[in-house]
Amino acid sequence: MIHNKRAYVERFGGVYEHSPWVAEKAFDMEPPAPQDLPDVMRKIVEKAGAEAQLALLRAHPDLAGKLAKSGVLTAESTSEQASAGLDQCTEAEFEEFTTLNQHYKSRFGFPYILAVRGRKRHEILENFRARVENSPEIEFREALDQVHQIANLRLKALLNG
Repeated sequence: MIHNKRAYVERFGGVYEHSPWVAEKAFDMEPPAPQDLPDVMRKIVEKAGAEAQLALLRAHPDLAGKLAKSGVLTAESTSEQASAGLDQCTEAEFEEFTTLNQHYKSRFGFPYILAVRGRKRHEILENFRARVENSPEIEFREALDQVHQIANLRLKALLNG
């Protein structure tokens, strides 16, 4: 158990992409036991309100986007995207991701988010093509659910690694 807020946020602040406020609030509530951390952090995000949730969604990078190509993603995002082979897109796949990313962001106001670990590029593209047609309400909920999945995978890696 970490009893120093700075050390706690340093360890768990990246669980939700560029959103250390989630770990800060978890610590302020009295640091939860490691096994309770996924539920506690999820509840913090769910109770944060639409504005904070939208900021959280917007903190995520585009999948197979320019940031990935230029190597400036967080270590977690780089590893997750590489695990799905997104760092090895063909030129045609990269162009499709770019087009889908632009369309998705203009439609919803945040990037397409998917827990990609364990998935392949073609599965991700199929999911992307389908989700871009969702209603804004459905897609907002789906994106938040995906963010929680990503956070759970990151927590698992931190706690077991």
